[in-house]
Amino acid sequence: MNLNQITIKSKDVNQAVKFYIKLGLKLIVDSTPRYARLECPVGGSTFSISHAEAVKNHSLVIYFEVENLDHSYKKLSSQGVVFTSQPQDQKWLWREVTLLDPDDHQLKLFTAGNNRRNPPWRVKDKRWFEYLSDSPVNLMK
Repeated sequence: MNLNQITIKSKDVNQAVKFYIKLGLKLIVDSTPRYARLECPVGGSTFSISHAEAVKNHSLVIYFEVENLDHSYKKLSSQGVVFTSQPQDQKWLWREVTLLDPDDHQLKLFTAGNNRRNPPWRVKDKRWFEYLSDSPVNLMK
């Protein structure tokens, strides 16, 4: 299984598309003002924006990994992107910065390197498989 895309809601899809293009995503489907899909510059993940009259529940946090966080932060700041924090080293071994998109979705730009998928505390055995034992659907088969 592979994560295909995340879709967020936006009151103004055109404005949101401009914002995410500024972050470095590439527009691949343009059905604005109702819908747009963008592609991340590395890997195969896509990111969709769908129109909504109201945008609620901002408990979602979207993470975008960049190669050089401090460089990206300086570049985007010079282009008028407003951040809600400064780049900081985190105890989970990532360096990250926080910002909001035009619909107040919280974003984190981060650099984690190998620690994103292989932190020192990564589960090293197959204990994760225990979670599937009582599951009615086993997607690993």
